[in-house]
Amino acid sequence: MIRNKDKRNLMKLTDIADPNFDPSDTGKSLDELMREIHGRLGDGELVIGVEVFRTIYKRLGFGWLVKSTTLPVVGWLMDRCYDFFARLRYRSALKRYNRNVCEIPVQKFPDRQTS
Repeated sequence: MIRNKDKRNLMKLTDIADPNFDPSDTGKSLDELMREIHGRLGDGELVIGVEVFRTIYKRLGFGWLVKSTTLPVVGWLMDRCYDFFARLRYRSALKRYNRNVCEIPVQKFPDRQTS
């Protein structure tokens, strides 16, 4: 959805689940990056959590929507809901990863014939 709305190519979206992704220039481990959404501003500053969505939507022209999420109670609630969602998403990703690792077929070796 974000790619479709970004008509002026203001953002570069990176899939950190891509096997070729290298987290070394972020100063964070892949595990840390997977625990919650991160964004990087033009000056290199990392933005984390709901603030990433606020930045994205503001750049896409939804400043009016972003403004409502900065109200004290609404902002606090948005942050808590995202924290909850991020934990669930991370656990789900770990389960998928572990399930995929466990589904790797075990190679059977032919029985040795003894003479």
